[in-house]
Formats: sequence, C-alpha cells, structure tokens
Amino acid sequence: MLCMVISPWAVASTSHSKPTASLKSGTKEHTAPSHPRRAKNPAKAQRRQHTPPVAAGAYSSNEAAMAWADALALRQGLDRHWVRQTVGQAQKIPAITQYVMPPATPAAKNWRAYRARFIEPVRIQAGLRFWQTHDATMARAEHTFGVPAEIIVGIIGVETIYGQHTGNFRVIDALATLAFDFPVQHPRATERQAYFTSELGQYLMLAQRNGWDPLRMKGSYAGAMGWPQFMPGSWAQFAVDFDGDGKIDLYNSPADVIGSVANYFKAFNWKPGMPTHYPVQFDASRLNMDALMAPDILPTFSVSSFTAKGAVLEGAALEHQGPLALIELHNGGEPPSYVAGTENFYAITRYNWSSYYAMAVIELGQEIKAARQR
Repeated sequence: MLCMVISPWAVASTSHSKPTASLKSGTKEHTAPSHPRRAKNPAKAQRRQHTPPVAAGAYSSNEAAMAWADALALRQGLDRHWVRQTVGQAQKIPAITQYVMPPATPAAKNWRAYRARFIEPVRIQAGLRFWQTHDATMARAEHTFGVPAEIIVGIIGVETIYGQHTGNFRVIDALATLAFDFPVQHPRATERQAYFTSELGQYLMLAQRNGWDPLRMKGSYAGAMGWPQFMPGSWAQFAVDFDGDGKIDLYNSPADVIGSVANYFKAFNWKPGMPTHYPVQFDASRLNMDALMAPDILPTFSVSSFTAKGAVLEGAALEHQGPLALIELHNGGEPPSYVAGTENFYAITRYNWSSYYAMAVIELGQEIKAARQR
C-alpha cells in the first residue's frame, strides 16, 4: 500500500509507496508516495540534494546490521542463522540513498501536467482490458468491501500499469540500504530510517511465513512490492487471499491484488456510496481562504461551515452528510484548481499522501469506466 518517499512529480509508483500503502498517519499532505515507489528516473535523482553515497557491499561485514539481525531473531522467534545469513547477503545500493532525498530545488506543482502522465491512452486501454478480463472479480470486491471498481482499477493503473512496472530492485537490498544507511542529511532521517528498519523486519517475517526466498523478491527502490506496490507492513496487514488458493500473491494473482486494494481502503474507513469530491466555487465577498485551507486535506468542515467561509456548493453537495476539505491543486503559473474533498477522497490519500495522486486515481478510474460504457 499500499506507499512513501518520492514526490508526486516523479514517475508514479512503485512505487503505497507506495510508504503510501505503508506510512499513514498525520493530516498534512505529504508529497512523498505512499509507496516510495521506484527508482525509475535517474535523471530526477540527479536533481536531488547531493549526499555522499554509501559504499556498495554486503551487510555481512556491518556490525550494526548483524546486531539488528540477532535482535530481530530473538524478538520474533526466528532462526538466528537464517536471519543473519539473509541480512548479510543484502547489498548496499548507493543510488537508493540519492533517490530518497528531497529535491534541492522542488519543481512547481502542476496538476494538469501531472494528470497528463496518468490519464492517457496507454493506461486507459490497459485498464479497460484489465477490468474486462476480471469483471466478475472486480464486482465481487466491490460487493465485499464497498469500494467502487473504478477506484480499484485506478489505483492499480497509477501504481504499476496493471503489473507492467513493479520494480527491479531486490527488496532485501532496498530495505537494508534504507534501514542501515539512510542518508543523515534527509530532514526526516530518524523517522524514515526507523520506518524502513521496521519494514525490513516485516519483510523477513513475511518471507519466512510464506516460504519466499527473501533474496529473490523484486520491488521498488523503497521496497514496495507487487502490482499494488504494498510495503511489507501493508502486505502483512491488508493483503488478502481473494482467489481462495490458500496463499496471497500480489505479483501473479490479479484477484488477490484486486481484493487487497479494496480491503486496504475498507481498513481506512471507505464510506460505501459516498462521492470522493464535489465541484466548488467561491463567493469573493465572504471568502476566508486561510480558514478553508488551514486543515489541509483532512475533512473538517460541515457543509454549513464550509459555505459560511465562502465556498459555494451546488446540487448533491449541499446534501452531503459528513465533513469536507478544500483541496487545492496548483497548475504551475495558472490559477489553481479546487474541489471539495470528502472522507473518501481522504481515504485515497492514505494510500499515497498526495491530493494530486488521489485525483489521478479518481480520474483514471472514471475514464476507464466511461470507456467500458462506450
């Protein structure tokens, strides 16, 4: 989860990180994906803050890594030799320490440019084929979890184009590098390193529980895995066996992928039948933009409170039951776009802490649904 560490302006996915289907708490919008999705754009990494790369090599000679392996084995009741051998065979990947750094000069946000990267013919046609092929499973997931099929198909399309791009880094290498050599120059280095250390432990426990070879699994540069780019912790907590074969496979079972994405949103309080957002305009004579923007993307305002501050709603939005948030999407040098986000809009941002990501998921799903109906 579904992930995490890269800006929404980088290529999407790998990506919950995507630690979108991973890290999820707080109310402020984060431009780091849910899933630290992948390192698929080396040129982008070159624009990041320069940090001295760690030296490549195996972690078998790293005393701190081996001490951590011993502690994990003792704490979780794992075989000590297996944990040490596995962690010891992990390789430092110097480039990953560059990929997780924030840009030295952040690019101006541009919703229209961001949208164009995801709402495009290749993804729409791939999504249409996916939905047609798995129509019965999509319908079953919607009925079981209450999450619309277009949201499920939108997530998988934005994340990996339906399994086409799931990442080429060994998960063990990515997680070990970020657990033991996270760049200290990062503004949230302590928090992020602790997160990836925890994810490394989750990955090893998943590998043992499921009989995986932990040295063979591939994923994003942040360790996100499979079609939905779930981090290990999200896999352990939210992934489901939706095809009933007795195991969870987010690499090869579209049914498990569909069910797991839907279950993720159910866990983050998806409200069946509720729209994700409404159009909004403003009454300049009453507008209190500072107050409307203060809660960021966290739904906070009742309809009456929202409109009292100068937001103008129409139709079904005026009957909405539940809190709203004013969502601002910058358009480079052009005026921003705005929508009134509901609790379901916020739920999508728990997969990836970005309103731009959420809108891309929503609109890709809408386009694919429209294509099905043509």
